[in-house]
Amino acid sequence: MSAARYTPPPFMPAAYFPGPKSENEAWARAEFQTVLDHWFDWRRSLFRDDPSAIPDDLRLSADFLKEREIQARALRRLTDLLCAETPKYTPRYIGHMVSELSLPALFGHFAALLHNPNNTSKEVSRVGSVIEAEGIAMLAQMLGYDPAAAQGHFTGGGTMANFEAVWRARYRMDHWLSLALTLAERDGDALDIFSAAHMGWDRFNALRAERGVSDEEMQARSTVLQNPFEIGARLSKAAARDWRGPVMIVPGNKHFSWRKAANVFGLGESAFLNAPLDAEGRLDGDGFSALVEQAREQARPVLLAVTVAGTTEAGEIDPVDAVADRLDALRGKGVDIWHHVDAAFGGFFCAMLGGAAQQALDPARQRALAAVARSDSVTIDPHKLGYIPYACGAFITRDKRRYQASSFQAPYIERKAEGDKWSCTLEGSRSAAGAAATWLTGQTLGFGPERFGALLAATIDTRKAFEAALAEAAPLARLLRPADTNILCFSLARDGEALSAANARTERAFERFQADPDFAVSQTVLSAESYGALIAAHAARHDGAVDSDRLVLLRLVLMNPFWADAGVRAALLPRFVEILNRYSA
Repeated sequence: MSAARYTPPPFMPAAYFPGPKSENEAWARAEFQTVLDHWFDWRRSLFRDDPSAIPDDLRLSADFLKEREIQARALRRLTDLLCAETPKYTPRYIGHMVSELSLPALFGHFAALLHNPNNTSKEVSRVGSVIEAEGIAMLAQMLGYDPAAAQGHFTGGGTMANFEAVWRARYRMDHWLSLALTLAERDGDALDIFSAAHMGWDRFNALRAERGVSDEEMQARSTVLQNPFEIGARLSKAAARDWRGPVMIVPGNKHFSWRKAANVFGLGESAFLNAPLDAEGRLDGDGFSALVEQAREQARPVLLAVTVAGTTEAGEIDPVDAVADRLDALRGKGVDIWHHVDAAFGGFFCAMLGGAAQQALDPARQRALAAVARSDSVTIDPHKLGYIPYACGAFITRDKRRYQASSFQAPYIERKAEGDKWSCTLEGSRSAAGAAATWLTGQTLGFGPERFGALLAATIDTRKAFEAALAEAAPLARLLRPADTNILCFSLARDGEALSAANARTERAFERFQADPDFAVSQTVLSAESYGALIAAHAARHDGAVDSDRLVLLRLVLMNPFWADAGVRAALLPRFVEILNRYSA
């Protein structure tokens, strides 16, 4: 099975979403019915000679009809309850990283859900596993990887995808350290833990062949396969200094999942090194390099270095290219450090590159996104800017070698099936629904600059329209600078108002928005520990004294596609500014 070549028609974004007033209802209903018809026909068409398990006389009996009515009442109760759910489809919802879902994503998710493939193995996912591979290739190409070489899988979300990166980086480092420990214990070689842990695959393969080291010898010295505390003691003895374990270098704008990863993988809080941020809230290159040198001095290998493409707080894009340059320079000196890009939110902005859409990004952000392709691995969440239903994340590596991880056995699953992912994914059972939603989105809307990229460029244009409206008509709105993507953050402050008073004013406004159904916004709080320079610069713009260790911001995620419509902007943007001014007082 392979994806058919698809030539898209002229791009009309409105055709790809249900519409805030269910404008595409009739067509969407027909397509959902087509999916159901196809599914029921499929079930009837197989094994025609088998007897009916639910004959007509049973289906028409009073007891059977009673049970159907129980289900119908419960279903109506559920649908009534869900009408009180947060209406995330409307342009008035500008709170978090979720919005209107696309029709291809809904159709693909629904179709796969009915067939219920489990991508743990091809035995139970003959088609779903192929769709997953093709969907990953589509995302890989969008990110700049070679789709023929890249490897990956869909996950339950960005947190699990980030965990997958840690798992694979640990697998790689464990191989290099176990070889070095073998040579130290068996042959008396001097052991420099930091150098050994970053030797690179070329050096590893050459050393292993030259010195005749077997799998069994390395496995006996693996911190993954053996008692890690015992192997740690042996590393300490061989290196003549304490083995304190590896570290992760993650910027201060990180997602909370990285602290979780340090906990889950038993690295400890001390292994979590916060790379400093510059005055614009992005990773500082010099500070990053200083942490690498600190780790070297302490003989604590860098398990992986993380850059963020689209932070949760404000959508900033780290200088991925500058970090990649520094890591390339280290690699040239024999220090190979795993580089993971957490692009859970911002990875889809890579779709803008290579066309007119990229002009919505400043040149530095274009370079940063183009450098994602130089990383070892990437996290991306289709359930955010992919407009795909929850839960759908993805983990992708540049090639097969980087995708390698510890594998496990299950006697009830055929181990010889080519391409099965069950033995090397942290999750066992995995639905194919997210893969199908991504696949169908790629087959129709596409992930190129002229279509998907244009859609995202329009959301950045929406952010700029909000900025202009606030600058013109909301005198207390103090915009956070810079704004890299379609997230807009601002505080509320009078000229000369101290930070603590501005924080209180902003928090009051957020509470009022929460109680008002007109618009849904979110709030984010930046700490001085990570964002000190940015907070000082932000307060200085309205001559406010920095008398607090935090900055409270209103946060608008402007990803609803219908904000691009002139009529929607004309009707809703002035209304939002009016409400904001009322709540700012």
